[in-house]
Amino acid sequence: MKRRDLLKTAAAATAAAVAAPYISAAAAQGREDTLLTVSEGGPNNLDVMGVGTNLQGYEASWNTYDRLVSFAVKKDANGNDHYDPDKFEPELAESWDLGDMSTTFNLRKDAKFHDGSPVTARDVKWTFDRAVTVGGVPTFQMKAGSLEKPEQFVVVDDYTFRIDFLRKDKLTFPDLCVPTTGVINSALAKQHATDKDPWAMEWLKNNESGGGAYRVEKWVPGQELTYRRFDDWKCGPIPKLQRVIWRTVPSAGNRRALLERGDADISFNLPPRDVTELVEERKLTVVGTPIDCCLVYIDMNVKTPPFDNVKVRQAVAYAIPYQKIMDVALYNKARPLFGGSEEIKDAKWPQRSPYSTDLAKAKSLLVDAGLPNGFETTFSFDAGSAGILEPMSVLIQESLGQIGVKITLEKISGSNWRASFTNRKLPLLTNLFAGWLDYPNYYFEMALGKTSIFNSGDYDNASMMSMVRDARFERDPAKYDEMVKTFIKIAFDDVASIPLYQPYAYVAMQKRISGYRSWFHRQMDYRTLVKA
Repeated sequence: MKRRDLLKTAAAATAAAVAAPYISAAAAQGREDTLLTVSEGGPNNLDVMGVGTNLQGYEASWNTYDRLVSFAVKKDANGNDHYDPDKFEPELAESWDLGDMSTTFNLRKDAKFHDGSPVTARDVKWTFDRAVTVGGVPTFQMKAGSLEKPEQFVVVDDYTFRIDFLRKDKLTFPDLCVPTTGVINSALAKQHATDKDPWAMEWLKNNESGGGAYRVEKWVPGQELTYRRFDDWKCGPIPKLQRVIWRTVPSAGNRRALLERGDADISFNLPPRDVTELVEERKLTVVGTPIDCCLVYIDMNVKTPPFDNVKVRQAVAYAIPYQKIMDVALYNKARPLFGGSEEIKDAKWPQRSPYSTDLAKAKSLLVDAGLPNGFETTFSFDAGSAGILEPMSVLIQESLGQIGVKITLEKISGSNWRASFTNRKLPLLTNLFAGWLDYPNYYFEMALGKTSIFNSGDYDNASMMSMVRDARFERDPAKYDEMVKTFIKIAFDDVASIPLYQPYAYVAMQKRISGYRSWFHRQMDYRTLVKA
């Protein structure tokens, strides 16, 4: 028996044990209107504005809340549906009037929340007021589109809502399409607000209060979330799927076995090895899409010695075993972001950095930095993505060891990962950041801005960030491109972070499933899926 077959047999046996308690659910998913999806992790919060809400929490919000507008859809190079970052279509707002310094939205008069109450402009304002007030990720995200003050959001009447602009910002309208702006049933949320919690953060963490295509029927954190179709949804075609069971199955082998036996319909965020083998076997439909404005990178805390020395950061950049990571940890199922030119020729992001593996150069830089014998440090990574990050971290540990840098690996649980990296105390880590808006300046402001919680390396370059912010408002394409190329060059020279690769979002599904659509948030959208 081949090793691959042995592994698959063992995984199938384990998957049978995993699925056993859910026989009725697994059987039910055979119906055309019910779908069973499995993933490595589930949501830790149903509130997209909650503190530390993870990626899976964004999925829960996307499917259960509506936004004023959404991105339109186009076909990618492989003929698959992909969101179109340059076009917009109605969702809660059936139309809008774009003025010079404001936009007026005309809301659907038949839209309802899941409790049957109408969606009004007051709910939209309360949602937007909340987003710009609660702080953290939602407030920073809104500010990226110059949505900053409650006074900007005006209730004209029950079904007319206006946004007044603080400035002409090319990111304002795209920023309305992200999960943060999902409209909340304000009357229901206010019933659970308190003086200490005026925005009902505690209640909305565990309770959904939207009007989207699906409502949360049941949620057992860490195990399972069940969506039920909202049949009174008015913001698009009624989904074909009446019920979606989203199950957390941490083991990649178990998820794959459930798929191959037909006990699950979809698995997303697959490990690269499984992607390679499933594509070869052709028993399932596998869709891979490069994640826009996204990269996996290494961060070094620039305020913590020895990483406050740019030569040390450059030494680490030259000691990374880039190609080994691509071959061993990723099975080459990603786009490399290393070995580029010293000259920045394109105003695009992400792009290849000028660094590649050169241990002699790395060692020389450490000598120049006054550390000929190297140093010791801790390298942290998210256990929730250990399937890729653990072998990658081991390779980095081994390679840095060759220049005298002794690394202790620290695997942090997925539920605690965001809290860990946002406190800016980790000296060396690997992380992923994906910009919801596909603009280089947006990525840099979100990932490297002084006040951004995603700036885990505590990078601080005021002149560069001033240029990044100015690019948002530059209308001359040639000047914009030059600004982008300049701040990318500064970031590479400073080693603000070390790009490793641009990941792909991979989804495997039964061949009877169609209608998959790739979104910037790289989570599942069940509204368009069809099960034949």
